[in-house]
Amino acid sequence: MNKTTLLVVILSVGLVGLLYSLPKGVVSSQSKEVSAGKIEESTDSSSKSSEAEAMSQHGAQSLQPEQLKVVEDLKKGSEADANKLAAVSDAFFKFQKFDSAAVYAEKAAVVDASAANYLRAGDRYYEAYTFAVAGEKAAKLGEKTRFFYQKALELNPNYTLAKANMAMTYVNTENPMQGITMLREILDQDPTNEVALFNMGILSIRSNQYGRAVQRFSQIIANNPDNVKAKFYLAVSLLETGKPDEAQKLLKEVKNKEKDPIIQKAIAELEERL
Repeated sequence: MNKTTLLVVILSVGLVGLLYSLPKGVVSSQSKEVSAGKIEESTDSSSKSSEAEAMSQHGAQSLQPEQLKVVEDLKKGSEADANKLAAVSDAFFKFQKFDSAAVYAEKAAVVDASAANYLRAGDRYYEAYTFAVAGEKAAKLGEKTRFFYQKALELNPNYTLAKANMAMTYVNTENPMQGITMLREILDQDPTNEVALFNMGILSIRSNQYGRAVQRFSQIIANNPDNVKAKFYLAVSLLETGKPDEAQKLLKEVKNKEKDPIIQKAIAELEERL
């Protein structure tokens, strides 16, 4: 497998949650079994250091002047207001400052320990995790992701996207099978779950189990023929299993629809092999 294609596969393990992210709607809080005090006890020890780290790398000084004004206006009077803190998080996310977005989503969850705020914090930390390059940083962000998703799932166990995202944070840990087990649990309940199938397909490619990858991506496309990224990874898997004609047909289709420049470069390299 060529370097660019391999890079796309590696990146997809982190980015798969973003590919399938649902609109960040309001999730009703069924209960508040975990008080703000308890979550603060678990997170406060690292919140100041994580905020400083986030701000130094993705924070205010790297914003454009007009973006900085938006953020500063939103931050006024926000420290004890979960809605305002969430708005600051959303602004940082809009400006693609994912670490800072995660820090302020965490602050909102500390002020108001609701399912919606836990989910937002989990989503934001997962988004930061997907773009983390350093192993140590990715590990820390993965831990934060799991912490907040677990809290959200305790209040809303039906939030399968959170479970699927959380599963992928285990991939590069000492216990990757825990993530695979979680994905299998999702598929046991819903065999057509697109996120879990996609994740399992990517993990099959990473472990050189291309036959299994073909099965996973084929199942996705059978249920959703418009899933272009699933078609790309199916083409990669077909090529690796000795089916170049089928792969070439899919790559031509993806090339006409996919705008991601990295995938386009990978397609060019695959076409050279064909």
